[in-house]
Amino acid sequence: MSNNQDNLDTKLSDAKAIAGGMLSKDKHISASNTSAVEVAKTGSVKDVILWLFAAVVLISATLVNQYLPGYWQPANDLWVRIAIIVALIVLAFVSLALTHQGRAFKILLKDASVELRRVTWPGKDETFQYTWQTIVMIAVVGFLVWLLDNFFTWFVGVFIG
Repeated sequence: MSNNQDNLDTKLSDAKAIAGGMLSKDKHISASNTSAVEVAKTGSVKDVILWLFAAVVLISATLVNQYLPGYWQPANDLWVRIAIIVALIVLAFVSLALTHQGRAFKILLKDASVELRRVTWPGKDETFQYTWQTIVMIAVVGFLVWLLDNFFTWFVGVFIG
């Protein structure tokens, strides 16, 4: 089972690399050889430190509004507090982007953009046809639910009196 799964993963990554090379105009946009899962599973001490730093920065961003004006006079201005909170949130996201999991997220976004380019979007006629089919099916199912509701109301009314 594991050998088959490894085989499928290898074939999938090869197909992504080939598709990325065919679909991208730039060579650096093509799918990389390592998958996002492989990158996310790797870790280091740097990752742990960056995750802890990001957690501390996000917690401090939540406390800025309440505690900072008591210690720092310019923080009494609302816009200064908003700027500090936004800066802390951006700092946390930048530190998270520098981790292996952040790199894996970037790979995932690149793979998603490749997949979105493959999507065959319906034309105007298909959209119109599918919309009417959906509306008709909703009406039919709604009518059946209404019939069942009336039947069960009558059925329970017979026994309750």
